[in-house]
Amino acid sequence: MSHVFHRHCHTPLPTVVSGQGIYLSDSEGKQYLDGCGGAAVSNLGHNHLKIKAAISQQLDSIPYAHTGFFTSNSSEQLAKRLAELAPGALNHTYFVSGGSEAVEAALKLARQYFVEKGKPTKSQFIARRQSYHGNTLGALSVGGNEWRREPFRPILSAAHHIAPCYAYRDQQPGESELGYSLRVANELEQTILELGADNVMAFIAEPVVGATAGALPATSGYFKRIREICDNYDVLLILDEVMCGIGRTGTFFAFEQEGIVPDIVTVAKGLAAGYQPIGAAIVHDRIYQAVADGSGFFQHGHTFMGHPMACAAALATIDTIIEDSLLDNVKLRGSQLMAKLNESLGELPYIGDIRGKGLFIGIELVADKQSKAPLPSHSQAHKAIKSAAMNNGLMCYPMSGTIDGKSGHHILLAPPFIIEEHQLDELVSKLHTSLLQASAKWL
Repeated sequence: MSHVFHRHCHTPLPTVVSGQGIYLSDSEGKQYLDGCGGAAVSNLGHNHLKIKAAISQQLDSIPYAHTGFFTSNSSEQLAKRLAELAPGALNHTYFVSGGSEAVEAALKLARQYFVEKGKPTKSQFIARRQSYHGNTLGALSVGGNEWRREPFRPILSAAHHIAPCYAYRDQQPGESELGYSLRVANELEQTILELGADNVMAFIAEPVVGATAGALPATSGYFKRIREICDNYDVLLILDEVMCGIGRTGTFFAFEQEGIVPDIVTVAKGLAAGYQPIGAAIVHDRIYQAVADGSGFFQHGHTFMGHPMACAAALATIDTIIEDSLLDNVKLRGSQLMAKLNESLGELPYIGDIRGKGLFIGIELVADKQSKAPLPSHSQAHKAIKSAAMNNGLMCYPMSGTIDGKSGHHILLAPPFIIEEHQLDELVSKLHTSLLQASAKWL
């Protein structure tokens, strides 16, 4: 009997014992191609010697010191590197231990910013349906993943949700892409006006929605209009790149492809490629300065924030991504993977949409291609696909509730940036076989 409180009490798991490149191996000697980076975490694959060396060097120097007493070279260097890579005036980084913590920090900082500015009535958050921002209570409150929210709804803080940017489902016949982008983005303005601009402090969104909706990118012009609305009503724009950031979409920050700069961007997961737990909220100068010129103290904090070993791993990860030109590889392999998926899976009767950016790709499953009717929730397609894929030595990320938290299914793919073309062929082949086997259970 295991004494670990696992994610699921009734699902036995294989025991991982080693990894190399894009593969993991279990205690029985079975090998798995990591087609999802765990959860879009392992951008550099497994057993990367440069990252391990950076951790070892930091361990020999100083593994931990509390940030209430000291700063560290690794955290200072990492913050400087992020400021160099971030567009605009995103020049200050608040380090935490993961994505949910990063979002919590961003939400609390948004509130404190307006308190420091003498605008205490600004207290409301607006987010989107079918979003995901973390599992802690604040992050879950602004998130739009209904399945995760439901058991805890009575203890969640109030937040307001508008429509996602989901063209495959919601763009109307004859409606242009820009027309759709503006129509959906303008829901933000309508909600701000309904609540009163003096009451709204921030809008939070994922530039590419991750596991809740399956690598769902925004349409052209959407985020430019969102940025304009936020500026017009003195509302902070928080972009959650916990899953889609750190090069996953082909640019270091996903928002760079939208031609905007947020007020706060959260990152985690791939920030240290899974070699250490770390997250961060990267903050615009004006927010930092409001605190610095006011109380001087952000009323927040965690024991392990700015952890020297985590920061060393993250710095080595970023340097590797940039110095090894892995952003170019993400673009190349992403384009190849998209083409291979369309060629291999596109004609299957239950493949509705293949979408995404870079090596962040979602495959939406349907019961009917023409009507886009979703697979019924009772089909449990996501469980059948994950089981078949693991049996075939493939890790992918199938989920249910794609459309409204209850109906719809998708598969998320987020392989390591170092993947080679022949390994893409292996990934697609294993996925094709797994889908054929799993679909026999719901067709």
